[in-house]
Order: sequence, then C-alpha cells, then structure tokens
Amino acid sequence: MYGNISFQSHKVQLIATAAAATVVTATAFSAYATLTQRARRKRLNDHIARSIESSRNDLRTPPTPLDEPSRSQSFKDASSVLSVYDPEEDEEFMKEQLARNYAFFGDQSMEKLRGSSVVIVGCGGVGSWTAVMLARSGVSKIKLIDFDQVTLSSLNRHATATRSDVGTPKVDCIAQALKRIVQHIEVECIREIWRLEDGSGKHLHGVDWVVDAIDNISTKVDLLKYCHQNEIKVFSSMGAGAKCDPTRIQIADISNTTYDPLARSVRRGLKLSGILSGIPVVYSTEVPDVKLLPLPEEEFQKGPVKELGAFDDFRVRILPVLGPLPAIFGLNIATYILCDLAGKPILNPMPVKNRRKVYEKVYRDLLIRERKLTGQGEALTRLPFDEDDVGLLVDDLYRGRSCVPPYDVPTKPALVRWDLNERLTLDNCAMMDSKDADKHITELQGTPTLPSVLWGKEAQAVVDRVKKELINQRDWMNF
Repeated sequence: MYGNISFQSHKVQLIATAAAATVVTATAFSAYATLTQRARRKRLNDHIARSIESSRNDLRTPPTPLDEPSRSQSFKDASSVLSVYDPEEDEEFMKEQLARNYAFFGDQSMEKLRGSSVVIVGCGGVGSWTAVMLARSGVSKIKLIDFDQVTLSSLNRHATATRSDVGTPKVDCIAQALKRIVQHIEVECIREIWRLEDGSGKHLHGVDWVVDAIDNISTKVDLLKYCHQNEIKVFSSMGAGAKCDPTRIQIADISNTTYDPLARSVRRGLKLSGILSGIPVVYSTEVPDVKLLPLPEEEFQKGPVKELGAFDDFRVRILPVLGPLPAIFGLNIATYILCDLAGKPILNPMPVKNRRKVYEKVYRDLLIRERKLTGQGEALTRLPFDEDDVGLLVDDLYRGRSCVPPYDVPTKPALVRWDLNERLTLDNCAMMDSKDADKHITELQGTPTLPSVLWGKEAQAVVDRVKKELINQRDWMNF
C-alpha cells in the first residue's frame, strides 16, 4: 500500500498495462518513422550524387555553338542537365526541398504557387536573381526573354553566370542553372529582343505575372503599356545602376516613385497613354553620385553617338553598377510576386520615408515667396519644378541642413531663390531656416549685394556644390 493506491488493485494493473502498451506503440511508430526518414534521406543522397556526377559530365561536354539553337527553345527535358529521376520520388523530394515555404504559406497556398507561371523580360542582374528565387520557391513555369549574351562584365551582378558562360545567351545560362536547382521546372528561352512592333506581346499571355527588367525606356514603356491594357499583371524594375544604399530601396506604385530618373521617364511615357497608376515597381530614392563611363574620343568621330548602339534607342554609354543592388531589386520582385501567387499579397508596402507633406509645405512656402518677389501674386500658380524636385533638394542635395554655417537642421525648412537677380531654378535655390529665408529676401531684394556677402563664402560653397551635383543628376536624367 502506497498512500491510497494499491498496486495489487485490478484497476491499477489495467491502467499500468495500457500505459505500457501506449509506450511500446509510440516507440514502434517512432522507430518506423526514423527508419523511413533514413531511407528517404539515403534515396535523396543517392539522387544528389547522381545529379552531381551528371553535372560534372555536362561541364566536360564541349559547349554548343551559339548559332545552333533556335530563337525559342524549351528546357523541359531534365536529362539534358541532370540524371533521369522518378517523378513520384521527385514530388517527395520537392516537398522536403520546399518545406520552409510550406511552413510559411501552408499547403493550399503552395499548391497555387507551384502551379503558376511567370515571364521575365530582361535577364541581366535583376532578371536573373528574380528567376532564381522564383524557381527556388516553387514556381513551376518560367519564360525567359532576352537577346543578350553573357560578358565578363556581367559576372559582377548576374545570379547564375560563370566564366564558362561568357559568350552564351543569358537565357540559356539561367535555364540550365534553374534545372540544376529544380528538375521538374519548365523553362522556355526566347532569344530575342522584346519589341511590341515585332509581335512580342504574344509571349506575355496566359501567365500569372510578367517581370519587366528592361533598362531601355521606350521598350519598357511599351511593355508596361501592353500589359496594363491587356490586364496582365506586371511588376517593373526601375534603375539599379549607380546606386549603393540598400536602405533607399522600396516597392511602390509607379505613381508614388520619387527621385529615380528612370521612373520619372517611365511615368511620363505612360502618362501619354493615360496610364497614371496600377503598376507596382521596385526603385531607389538614392540620387546617383557617380557618372556614366565616358566614350573614347574616337567613338564620337565615327558619327552621332546614338547611332553606335546595337539597337535603336539603346544606350551606348556604360552604367556603373554595384553588384548587390540589382540582386536586391530582383529579390524584392520575387518576394512580392511569390506572396501574390500564394494568395497573401503585400497590399500596402511601407515607404522608406514619408516626407511628402514636408515637401508640399516647402513648395507652397516657396511659391508664396515667389509671388511676392515677382509681384505676380495669385497669377503665379506653379514653380518651374515640382514637389519631387523639392525633396531632391531638401534631403539629397542639402542633406536636410541649412546652407548657412553652422549648417544646422532647420526647425522650419525653407527654400529660397539664392541670387535674386537671376530667375528661379533648381540651380538657383538654397535651403535654410524659414527665418533666414525671410531675412535673405528682405536684405537682398532691390540691391546689388551678392548672397555670399550676406551669408559668407562657406554658404556660397555649399550652393556651388549643389549646382555641380544637379549637373550630374541631369546627366542621369538623359542617359
């Protein structure tokens, strides 16, 4: 007897027997599960070993001449890259490969995602990273469109290219890499430039998403316009070149982009067709502070620079690109599309900074000053630049600080015409506190006194620096 429990009691013996049976059963199930998992792991290891050996053999095979493949080729045959596999086993392997995605999205959402298809137009730094992450995350059909080939200078930003790929079509390079990651994926390669006038729109129908990773403005506008008019979901990448600050990268509707020269040109092109919004984009609010690489003098002697491009309207000057930035752009695109395909869309992307109201107020205050300064009153309704340009001046060029020493952050930021004897332009606009702006106009209006006399040479040096940076900015606007 132990307390109130008798171990000789028939009831206690039944309970003990049941408990023992439960433990034995659980142990048996656990052992079976362990053995099954080991068997699955062994099959997976053998499968990977065969794939690696096949990949080595593939690398030892001489490359196919570039003029042999057709302009459109499908990489659906896994045996061209990897060893033959058992479809039933492959599904088991795929669910394990995508286990983290299944845990995040759930079974039903992953079924939607795995049954989806995406077209990527432009397979450089941005497009290649987008393709890789879509494939790794379960998208089963990807169509790649690009006319270009891998070059040595591509290797600093391309997701899949190696030295052995130099001289081969970018779409082929990506397709082979995707097949090594996911055997069952269907990849179609279109080795041509996307042009609306050539009927390239046919490649965009019947898919879930289109990714625009083109860096040519007119072609980009044509693609976005076609998708918008035909109700095809499209995500567009803006300029990743000459940027280095990853904290400035964000996703927004095309109508809400600021500072990005490519985005501004695209907005204007779309506006001509009546398209003002409805296209998600990834862009950077960072203002480039590096220049386009110059062309040798002998190239200018050959004739008009624009005629030197491989294709009409394509730039011939080289864009400096820091490799990680196109990758981050591509990962942003892939993440946005994956969430949408899984039925969990990102509905309200948070902006990097929400300073729009500040820019609007600074703009209004400057407009009021200009009305008084010019004597036009209410007849003056617009300034020669907009709120986006105000943001450019306030945050990126003046770094949020007054041009007047000791360069404090203004309590009430204001822009004012620097030289009152010259017309108002971005070049002739200075940032200071509102009180200093009022003093600036009061003491300089109607006098020959230069602003450098009132505020000192240090303030003039800041304004001159901003002018120089604005010249660089204009170069980018017209690249």
